[in-house]
Amino acid sequence: MLVYGDSARHERTSEALASIRERLALPGRDARVAALIEAGELAQGIADAEFEAHGCDARSQAQDAAMRLVVGIARSICTGSAVPRGDLDAVRGLDLLRIKRPEGFAFYALYPECYFEAARTLQGRRLRVIGLRSIGTTLAAMVGAATDAPLPMTVRPVGHPFRRELTLSTELARELLEDREAGYAVVDEGPGLSGSSFGAVADFLEDRGVSPERIHFFPGHLGELGPAASDRHRARWSSANRHAVDFDQAIAPTLATQMEELVGPAIEPLREISGGAWRPLRFPSERDWPGSHLQQERRKFLLRTADATWLLKFAGLGRDGERAFTRAKTLARAGFVPEVVGLRRGFLVQPWLDDSCPPDAVPTNTVGAYLGFRARHLPAEPDSGATLAQLLEMARHNIAEALGPNSARLLDRWQPSLAKLEQRVCRVETDNRMHAWEWIAHCGRILKADACDHCAAHDLVGGQDIAWDIAGAEFELGMDTQALSRIVARASGREVHPELLAFMRPCYLAFQLGHASLAAEALAAIPDEAARLRSLAARYARLLRAAL
Repeated sequence: MLVYGDSARHERTSEALASIRERLALPGRDARVAALIEAGELAQGIADAEFEAHGCDARSQAQDAAMRLVVGIARSICTGSAVPRGDLDAVRGLDLLRIKRPEGFAFYALYPECYFEAARTLQGRRLRVIGLRSIGTTLAAMVGAATDAPLPMTVRPVGHPFRRELTLSTELARELLEDREAGYAVVDEGPGLSGSSFGAVADFLEDRGVSPERIHFFPGHLGELGPAASDRHRARWSSANRHAVDFDQAIAPTLATQMEELVGPAIEPLREISGGAWRPLRFPSERDWPGSHLQQERRKFLLRTADATWLLKFAGLGRDGERAFTRAKTLARAGFVPEVVGLRRGFLVQPWLDDSCPPDAVPTNTVGAYLGFRARHLPAEPDSGATLAQLLEMARHNIAEALGPNSARLLDRWQPSLAKLEQRVCRVETDNRMHAWEWIAHCGRILKADACDHCAAHDLVGGQDIAWDIAGAEFELGMDTQALSRIVARASGREVHPELLAFMRPCYLAFQLGHASLAAEALAAIPDEAARLRSLAARYARLLRAAL
């Protein structure tokens, strides 16, 4: 199933450096962490541009200057030292770089400081630090800062996702192997389904005589490799040197204290409601629980003070969290979502409405006003989401997988009109979660929950024409699309094109079918959850057959 996307943006080196300078001039840890992430993205962009130009990873003055900047900011966060001005001034790069979003910082509450803490156990060792691009660029800087290792290098494992390999210049390979006594710190976010990126580096080193004892892995967690791992990689990982300090060890213990300035002191320990644990607080019976991809829910906590209960939801470190905060404030001022009181350490802080409940129904006028407001006031960048051609490719693939190739061929009729339809797309920061359980009733009002980040989630949809959300409202809330489109048009000042809406309908269902199916597979070891998700996937399959 096609569900996930590989988000990237294009940015000029000069603009990236200007933003980093602005961040470093601001007070507070959050500003430094944002500067670190942007510096790591810049270093990644420079390295990837040179990889593309030369066809391999190779050392360069531009990459070294960028990495020195990242390490300098990493050291400043964890030791309080200043970032040398020369590190900023020395960075040079191509005029326009392709920057990949570091997913762990954006979605999964991966904090770079955790890697500094994990690496402190190796202080005093001779180490060569190898970061796996993308996010490993920033994380390697943290390991390097903690161990006083020589300047980290980064590599881009390439090839099939489950069989990655390294492509290094002769000079870089020689440099990597020249110290026969040094250990190696291999740094990345994973492992995921296969752990093949970690494995590619270890394969390269071991095949050239490096003993496994000299290799140290710095992953995001201490779990085992996923089901797609090779036998060689799985055997190595089971006995490998692994070093990880996670969110619960390094960040959660002080999270409530970080929020005191906004909401006051906590009167009891934080209560985690991630991984579907919010459902008993909203639904009277387990029979009513919606299915959830538990592993991909954002971290969420309840913080109780003397005056109120607050919801802390991870929205992203750096610019991702800031953009979600801006959306939340915009929607809250208009009365569509609960108020938001701040952003700290990547968490949005909002009141938890104890006396809210699922509404009996969500009025069409409410949904229309909400979507019309998003369409008018939350414009998206032109390349912020999948093109119509990409949506069509996704829909064909998922429908063929679930319903067979004959059903998928029914979408061929859209191919001739795609270019004309694309011209009608007005991209906005769509909600992308119109499901019935995402709405709450509180004090006579209907509010939208979880409205601030799904337009920039870890999937291929991204920002779309508001027709995407209208299609969502049809299938999730049972709404008449013609009536809803008229209300949205009045509220937004722009007509909803009926042919574009007709195209979005099967694409929306194919995406939701793929998402529920993949989640059910991932959670096969949790039978009740997998059953909920299979039931959800079956519902989308039935709706797709009817729509086609």
